[in-house]
Amino acid sequence: MLKIIPVEGYRAMGRFIDVPWPIYAADPHWVPPLKLERRVHFSRHNPYFEHAEWQAWVAYRGQRAVGRISAQIDQLRLDQGSDRMGAFGMLEAEDSSEVFAALFDTAEAWLRLKDIETIQGPFNLSINDECGLLVEGFDSPPSVMMGHARPYYSTHVERSGYAKVKDVVAYRMHPDFPMTPTMEKIVRRSTRVRKGQFKLRLLRREQIFDEFELLRDIFNDAWRDNWGFVPFTAAEFKDVGTMLKSLVDKNFIQIGEIDGEPVSFIVCLPNINESIADLNGRLFPFGWMNLLWRLKVSHPKSVRVALMGIRKPYQGGLTGSGISLAMIESIRQPVLGHGATEVEMGWILEENKSMRNIIEGIGGVVAKRYRVYEKSLATKAA
Repeated sequence: MLKIIPVEGYRAMGRFIDVPWPIYAADPHWVPPLKLERRVHFSRHNPYFEHAEWQAWVAYRGQRAVGRISAQIDQLRLDQGSDRMGAFGMLEAEDSSEVFAALFDTAEAWLRLKDIETIQGPFNLSINDECGLLVEGFDSPPSVMMGHARPYYSTHVERSGYAKVKDVVAYRMHPDFPMTPTMEKIVRRSTRVRKGQFKLRLLRREQIFDEFELLRDIFNDAWRDNWGFVPFTAAEFKDVGTMLKSLVDKNFIQIGEIDGEPVSFIVCLPNINESIADLNGRLFPFGWMNLLWRLKVSHPKSVRVALMGIRKPYQGGLTGSGISLAMIESIRQPVLGHGATEVEMGWILEENKSMRNIIEGIGGVVAKRYRVYEKSLATKAA
């Protein structure tokens, strides 16, 4: 008999975290997450929970866990518009319509009790975390902070009454990409604005948290009109900064300025997933030593451009294209210097033609597609 049990307490959270292991046992491309990191992510120490509430559940057949799901309500998301929007996330389950339906019924009922009218997902836990369900690109491991799934997931999600609302894509390419003469001309001409010259500088690590507050301000300005936008809070970006300070080479973060005014930034991450893939989720007793060696000495052979933003007045046209190309070019030599042979750029909204044209122009190929689904909760599905 199938039972859906809410996650309450330390042991229950451990079972929730463990759910994916048997589901992906035969999938060579799944990367087991670090269990300690997952506990922190789901704990009160995650600044996301300063403006959001959630509930998680595990599905059981007898004593065996066969699936899981979470439901979230983000007050910052609600503040962006008049709709009553909630979300689902952390979805994992065996290939069973019964399990998927029971998980969704449970999450949807919890959201209805809180007067939520529409559900979107998956978000793990926020749109600023892992976003969307993998629907194309099952033949390679996910990059850091990107999700993975079994091919049957989308079928069961759609059978539960969910429809596509948005696709996002991830591009992959070799870091030694060609800058054509036309692109170089665009960079030269388009970044001479306001009687000044666009210049790039490194992050000032002696002022690390002031610098990350600056990056947060640029990001929130750059993305505020995009679909699904939820602003990063100061606490959330400080949390990101703490992680980046210890893991990211100083040359992997670049800030663009015009007349001394910061107008853009780019952040490139070493693909930590490459370094933890064989740790089976455990840092102890010796996993942490392997991880440090791989990150600091041998270096991952792939990286991901995870954050990028240009202030609104400089987006679009030749100026936006030139700044984007200059920022991408700025991380090429540092990435090559670490021995990387692959760069992932994403996620990127499928309709963002200007950025997609830039990436495809330097050799980027869509490697993965993630889908965000939506469903009205106005009436319970029959």
